[in-house]
Amino acid sequence: MITLHHCPQTRSMRSLWLLHELGVAFEVVKHGFGKNLRDPDYLRLNPVGRVPALELDGEAIFETGAITEVLCERFSPEGLGRPAGHPERSQWLIWVHFAETITQHSAALTQQHVALREDHMRSPIVMKLEAARLLKCYAALEQRLAGRGYLLDGGFSAADISVGQAVYLARFFAHLDGFEAVAAWYARITVREGFIASLPGDDTLFAGDFFEPWEMPA
Repeated sequence: MITLHHCPQTRSMRSLWLLHELGVAFEVVKHGFGKNLRDPDYLRLNPVGRVPALELDGEAIFETGAITEVLCERFSPEGLGRPAGHPERSQWLIWVHFAETITQHSAALTQQHVALREDHMRSPIVMKLEAARLLKCYAALEQRLAGRGYLLDGGFSAADISVGQAVYLARFFAHLDGFEAVAAWYARITVREGFIASLPGDDTLFAGDFFEPWEMPA
């Protein structure tokens, strides 16, 4: 039995998309984005009180990169994964984990625009810096995707899922304008049924489609 603990439009969406692509049977336990994740029962699954947590055959696994590696090794080592010894193994690992490089900036911006409830808590400087860092991540992706349909020459993989979900979140804070290869790749992977099935529907975290950095007060 596989159970994914999930909050819509958070890192756990990465694991949800992967599970849909794998075509395995699983259940989803949906959580709100709040203090409920500090419940002692949930902390036994993820000790820092975050999503995702994956229950797999009685074992609790957290951290999206680890979840991706475990699920691919078990259910799709040569398809969505790249096993040890495969010529694309190192690149697969790089891009699976690069997703978290992107997401750390989106998470900081989510805190600035969404989680902090009082305007005096928010920082225009942090907003501008983190949005600029997302553009640097896009530039790295643009270089990688030049002349490629997917992140790996061998075709669509969990690396595209991990980074694609990170870009999904990043687009709330930084447009893809000027990154033609990234935009084409993103359009290609987000028509997949697995991505569409992982979308939040009406259960959204963000109260808008895009959040501009604030201007510094005069």
